[in-house]
Amino acid sequence: MTPAAPDAPLRLLILAPGEDGEAWRAAFLAADPTLEVRVWPEVGDPATVDVAFAWKPPPGELVRYPNLRLVYALGAGVDGLLSDPGFPREVPLARMVDPELGRLMTEYVIAAVLRHHCEFDRYASLQRAADWQRHARPFVSERTVGVMGLGELGSRAALALAASGFRVRGWASRPRVLDGVRVFAGDATFVEFLGGCEILVCLLPLTERTRGVLRASTFAALPRGAALVHVARGAHLVEADLLAALDAGQVRGATIDVFEHEPLPPAHPFWGDPRILVTPHVASITSRASAARTVAANLARWRRGEALRDQVDRSRGY
Repeated sequence: MTPAAPDAPLRLLILAPGEDGEAWRAAFLAADPTLEVRVWPEVGDPATVDVAFAWKPPPGELVRYPNLRLVYALGAGVDGLLSDPGFPREVPLARMVDPELGRLMTEYVIAAVLRHHCEFDRYASLQRAADWQRHARPFVSERTVGVMGLGELGSRAALALAASGFRVRGWASRPRVLDGVRVFAGDATFVEFLGGCEILVCLLPLTERTRGVLRASTFAALPRGAALVHVARGAHLVEADLLAALDAGQVRGATIDVFEHEPLPPAHPFWGDPRILVTPHVASITSRASAARTVAANLARWRRGEALRDQVDRSRGY
């Protein structure tokens, strides 16, 4: 699918129900005043839309645009778009890879890992009981953190953890080389990888292969008393299996930012469980200004005939 003629305005539709479309329009025009930006549902003639900047569009909505040349995901995850049976398969899909997203995610992951390393959850429980106890902890150089998923976000987090002094291992579908990170690749190495992870960080993309990967067998393969930091997609986690692992002492605590159903229902057992820290999908919040600059620069390259960056490989799902 080729871009619009370089001398014609590129017509970009912000198709993101629930987002502040006008704020996104302003951000895109600040990044590139030559763009013609529309905000759904004020579409005009659907046949004149070139690019859809999309996040959770109504099912089947994208088929309304017969001359669509590109779909650009508002976020790093594209599972929601690919799961739409009406998604136009002949149209290329790009995902958001914004340096600011990576920085924010890395900050969150380091903070969550340190929380478990320093056992702040234990001290919070002791505080509630007015119980003055001191517990020794290992040096960071004696603590092993495992990162599942070594894409853009996972690699940055793994490298930052290694730079902080942790022993770091990573697991990916294909071999990678990262300084200071012991990389395990492929399904055959998964159990071996898990066996050394005292703190497990999930940053996998969501595909049919990874759906439900945080399940009973995964928790059982961890060292007893391991902790979980889950910042990928809610559907990776089998929630009942985590609760069972916590009850059995196989997992001692969890920090969870993503959930199968969001917002998390008020009656959900995670809310009241002192072993689980719940955060409301805030690990990495998109900055409109930074994201718009990233997307506009990529679109400009694409229009010059250069390869589109961050294009999704449909066969892999990310």
